[in-house]
Amino acid sequence: MDHRHCAQDVLRCRLCKTPAPPMYCDICHIHLCKGCVGEHLSNQPLQHTVVPFNERGSTIICPKHSPKLCELYCEQCDNPICVLCASSEEHQCHKFVDLTNALERHKQIVQQDLHELENVIYPKYQEIASSFPIKMADLNDNSKKLTEAFDKHGKQLHMEIDTIIANLKFDLEEMDLKYITFLNEQEDEITRKVSEITQTIADLKKLLNTNDFSQVSVYKSMNAEFRQLPPQISVSLPRFTPQTINREQIYQQFGFMSELVFKTEKPDRLLIDEPKVISVTETEFGESKNLHSVSCLNQEEVWACGQDNMIRLYNLKGELVKAIHTKTGNNPENITVTRNGDLLYTDADKRSVNIVKHLHIQKIIKCWGWRPFGVTSTSSGDLLVAMDSDDYKHTRIVRYSGSILLNCIEIADNGQPLFSSGRYIRYINENKNHDICVSDWYAGAVVVVNPTGKLRFTYTGPPSKTKGSLYPYGITTDSQSRILIADDKNNCIHIINQDGWFLRFIDNCDLHSPWGLCVDTNDNLFVAEKEGQIKKIQYYM
Repeated sequence: MDHRHCAQDVLRCRLCKTPAPPMYCDICHIHLCKGCVGEHLSNQPLQHTVVPFNERGSTIICPKHSPKLCELYCEQCDNPICVLCASSEEHQCHKFVDLTNALERHKQIVQQDLHELENVIYPKYQEIASSFPIKMADLNDNSKKLTEAFDKHGKQLHMEIDTIIANLKFDLEEMDLKYITFLNEQEDEITRKVSEITQTIADLKKLLNTNDFSQVSVYKSMNAEFRQLPPQISVSLPRFTPQTINREQIYQQFGFMSELVFKTEKPDRLLIDEPKVISVTETEFGESKNLHSVSCLNQEEVWACGQDNMIRLYNLKGELVKAIHTKTGNNPENITVTRNGDLLYTDADKRSVNIVKHLHIQKIIKCWGWRPFGVTSTSSGDLLVAMDSDDYKHTRIVRYSGSILLNCIEIADNGQPLFSSGRYIRYINENKNHDICVSDWYAGAVVVVNPTGKLRFTYTGPPSKTKGSLYPYGITTDSQSRILIADDKNNCIHIINQDGWFLRFIDNCDLHSPWGLCVDTNDNLFVAEKEGQIKKIQYYM
């Protein structure tokens, strides 16, 4: 007989030695065939729990009332309990659920973490890791170009400058070594993190394949740590700037090489699966006043205006901080806050753009023959104003520096108008890449042009029309150059990237006719609803 084969045949019924028994006693920890289950259950005084072999480990003996079995789970204590525990004073008024349901709930948490690690966090680390060879290649290419430049310029100066060239090459080599050392350290750290994530994924998969509650219940998520992606370092590689040679001042005029500069940048932020409302502010703008524009003064206060002659400042507690009457008594069409914190608003009937400083209102732009609607302050301090002609047959975007007109954007390269015409509130915003984003309600589109007015793309909704036609009102951009669009009729927000690719909807925050949009410095979104509410929404991790 092959004794090695017998040694491997370990799964036998404890009572009759039948091989491959399908049942298991979770109390006695023995294997049983179906025929011996009854005999085992009759074994007194022990309380037995016989389950199919693949469900072993799901039975827990109460540590306080042995041999009672834990059949319930106390949500307040976060522990399995028996029926005697449930009736004790210790668990009075506590909420209990079936132990099986609690196990499934814990497994769902494990499953969610596994999904995030495999599909979100791990790919990000892989992406970062893959960038190091590219950076190393860029370093090599840059160093090669600089070395060639040194040699070419050195030949013009003959032997007198050999020493200078040698010194520059030495400095470059030291910078290269410094950068290579830095890249190797960063790559090692990312490799270590990738290894940790890989091991965690393997461990989580093992947890999902066990019914041993004692193992699953002690699971502690590491995803919060792994979500913290390392900062991305942008490097300004050295450059060589040759100078006109003066033999008397050869060392000063030969040229210089810029320093190796490391700059820390925030990693790309991830959109959360379920955007959530952080706060809701009730305003004085009811349905008749149609709240249509908001602009953040800071993270705690936001300006708002609608179809009356007041511009109001609210804090996140819903308190009215300040109220300003327009100078002419007309309704403000749109508002924006400048880099200096000053408030601007447009007055279409008076054809003017006005600034509010210390509650004093001053007209800074007069638009002769044109009615200004949308307005935004750019990163350079310029103003972009969307305006219609007096007969509402033409629409254009005008850039101002103070009150000085810099350029107009109206006609595309094919000679056709970039924007449809007609009286309505036009919203406008400048993206981080300096693109100009305009909501065109009549066309059912968002039109995006570069700073010179060349059309980049037109967005009319996602490729898969899960909702109706786009009805764009408010528009804003965030720190990731993503464009957010208020869709009035479909009660949602569209999020697209800077090239017009649809990313997702925000349609789970009970929005009702969203009109105005703005974001604060932490990328929290403020949504002005037509009927008077301002909702602050978190949509990034």
